Amino acid sequence: MGHWTITREGDGLATLTLDRADAGTNTLSAEVLRELGEALDLLERDPPRGLIVRSGKANGFVAGADIDEFGRLDSEADAIALVKRGWDAFERLAAVRYPTLALIRGFCLGGGLELALACRYRVAVDEPGTRLGLPEVMLGIVPGWGGIKRLPRLAGAPAALDMMLTGKTIDAKRAKRMGVVDEAVPPRIMENTARGVLKALPAPRKLPFTLALTLNPLVRRVIAAQARKQVARRARRQHYPAPYAILDLFAKHDGDALAPPPSDPASIATLLRTPTAGNLVRVFRLQERLKSLGKEGAFQPNHVHVIGAGTMGGDIAAWCALRGLTVTLQDQDAARLAPAMGRAAKLFKDRLRDERRVRDALDRLAPDVAGDGVARADVIVEAIFENVEAKRALFAAVERRAKPSAILATNTSSIPLEEIAGALADPTRLCGIHFFNPVARMMLVEVVVGARTRPEIAAAAAAFVRSIDKLPLPVKSAPGFLVNRILAPYMAAAFRAVDEGIAPETVDEAALAFGMPMGPIELADTVGLDIAVAVGRMLGGGGDPPRRLLELANAGHVGKKSGRGFYTWTSGKPAKQAPGAVPPGLADRLVAPFVAEAQAALAEGIVGDADLVDAGAIFGTGFAPFRGGPLHYAAARDGKAADPAPRAVV
Repeated sequence: MGHWTITREGDGLATLTLDRADAGTNTLSAEVLRELGEALDLLERDPPRGLIVRSGKANGFVAGADIDEFGRLDSEADAIALVKRGWDAFERLAAVRYPTLALIRGFCLGGGLELALACRYRVAVDEPGTRLGLPEVMLGIVPGWGGIKRLPRLAGAPAALDMMLTGKTIDAKRAKRMGVVDEAVPPRIMENTARGVLKALPAPRKLPFTLALTLNPLVRRVIAAQARKQVARRARRQHYPAPYAILDLFAKHDGDALAPPPSDPASIATLLRTPTAGNLVRVFRLQERLKSLGKEGAFQPNHVHVIGAGTMGGDIAAWCALRGLTVTLQDQDAARLAPAMGRAAKLFKDRLRDERRVRDALDRLAPDVAGDGVARADVIVEAIFENVEAKRALFAAVERRAKPSAILATNTSSIPLEEIAGALADPTRLCGIHFFNPVARMMLVEVVVGARTRPEIAAAAAAFVRSIDKLPLPVKSAPGFLVNRILAPYMAAAFRAVDEGIAPETVDEAALAFGMPMGPIELADTVGLDIAVAVGRMLGGGGDPPRRLLELANAGHVGKKSGRGFYTWTSGKPAKQAPGAVPPGLADRLVAPFVAEAQAALAEGIVGDADLVDAGAIFGTGFAPFRGGPLHYAAARDGKAADPAPRAVV
């Protein structure tokens, strides 16, 4: 066998190791699943006392199904065969005579978790890299290899559905609390624990009565109906059918993706007939491409110094500390630093959920009024107010104190790098590292390359962005870069519609009906109307700002942060009236300028190619992911798509 290895021990235990040949990551291709069947044939002829299933890769257990095979599905029959292949393999594994245990270290996702769920026991290694999840919904597909059936039996329906419907992952400790794994242990004892479990053969975990009740067929339907209402608040079925299919499979078919007839909305055939799954697989590929851009540089930062403790600067510093870097945060006095430190403490508590890890993160983030961290930092990020003279003076002073190897970066969203770099003795070392608000949620970071920025500086900046688990997008230094440039005309069209008397709620509804995750008016309130005015003036070509936007901003009603903008905000939520009937053509009126500006940005070489424009739009502005990006959407709309989106169902 080329991918699986069976090792037998003197105590009767055996180990089945997956180390996919010619690949850096374990995925479950047709060949890997075929060989799993061969391995089970061998083990059936000579059954071991117990079997440990593990990875031979250092980077994780199994990342899931082989995405490349999705693009080679030519028919519904091919898709059904793909689902049946994995379903049958894991059903067989679940039914073997001898006890089985999955030893999970690193990522365990999608089909990888379904493989682990088919084992009788699971031991997870408690370290930061271990993550378990069924993220198929993020690809517009469903867990088709037993996950919808088996995960609720271990964790109960509410927690299992939450994982499957959101695609979120859990760490080893939470997996143990939920009952998804039997043990969560440190690396040093993982081998002994795995063998100990197989020798002791503890009774399978039983759900508490209240959770066991959630598996009752009648109760399943009630739970699914409630979950369907919650899903509808986030995603419309015509845009994202997968979460609704998951609920139908859970409630009606006990998780069997092969059970629904072809006419059923939850069937493989129905999912295939929509472009959503193929477009979301495209989005996944775009994300993987952005990740790869950060691998081109060998730069490995340890210390980040952030200058400016406002909302952006403080949150950039907090995120870097969360991701394990040493961070110094500088501002004029301790009073200006205090709010940022408070927000950081809340972020750490919310994300880490472990007192020791929270304490460690806080220890990595140090207030630094004197700016002593400049001399030690590998990356220096300027995040002060948007004033070119202030930034020039700051960088001139920083350059004299910084290490020659340190990246000098500005978080400016509007000032061309060339205007700032002129103050430096060596302007080739300045780049832009442009984060988006809110930093903790927005994954995209524009790596801005000026006319004189050295290529190795840009590569190092992209490597830094990946090191903090963000997605780097190289862009040319030009007004608005990419994201703000393509977003501005869309926002301006929305503001003009309001000026014409269309209710903000109706404008937002038109965008939501198109598939945007948030309406443009609510988005403007969330970002800040003062920022919307500033960006509009920068990119508006000298035209008059939208009347209502300017009135609100001048009155200090700048949106969520002031409690009032186009909407009144209470406890972080906007008070909205029911939207009126959406005028015909309003959605196209909003989206057309967005698409046109994306096409212009590509023509001007702001980014390298059309896929990067689409990636920037999706991950930077939230452009309807199920449409595959503005340029892909326009090509499909006009019948010009040269490379149809691949179809996928599992």
